[in-house]
Amino acid sequence: MSDKRKDDESKKREPVVKEQTENYAYDGDDLDFFGMEEERYEIIEGVRYDMQAAPTIHHQQISGALHIMLHQTCHPNGTILYSPVDVYLDEDNQFQPDLVYILHENAAIIKEKRIEGVPDLAVEILSPSTSHNDKVRKKRQFERFGLKEYWIVDPVHLTLDQFILNGDGKLNLVETYVAPNRVTSPLFSCIDIDMKRVFAGLH
Repeated sequence: MSDKRKDDESKKREPVVKEQTENYAYDGDDLDFFGMEEERYEIIEGVRYDMQAAPTIHHQQISGALHIMLHQTCHPNGTILYSPVDVYLDEDNQFQPDLVYILHENAAIIKEKRIEGVPDLAVEILSPSTSHNDKVRKKRQFERFGLKEYWIVDPVHLTLDQFILNGDGKLNLVETYVAPNRVTSPLFSCIDIDMKRVFAGLH
């Protein structure tokens, strides 16, 4: 038999793996993975609010742009995390901000499964289902727990509202940014956000 014919015969005998249609069978080791697919929800002032399974593409474009720019300039000074990440303030207030920034000096609040305590900066990107909570209820609780800086990003009006905690414990609106302005912070000198890049994906 020629070498070519041998190769052809060998190829014919190669097993073919077909897509399995039966239910996946878990063994003992796989049981460790059960419960890892958790529901997404927030508890705000004692009320549970279920969250959408996935945010919109525009929401993700804004979040991604902000994360990249924060990481480029601020990662030597702290940790930048993006949603989904749980921020536990107390039993009645457990939030999932879109972005948080935590200085290295406050890194002890970062636990294995969540943040336990108030971050230094929190960012929320508005959506129809979360707008009121982000602008009123969550802002009120962030004030109570001493959040230093809070950003509310509006993808409809293409603005970023910057709130800074004052001496009276209130988050005051100090600036509303639009393109082509750059966002800076009186508290965190590393922050330098190009507003043109924040909303670039929306055009």
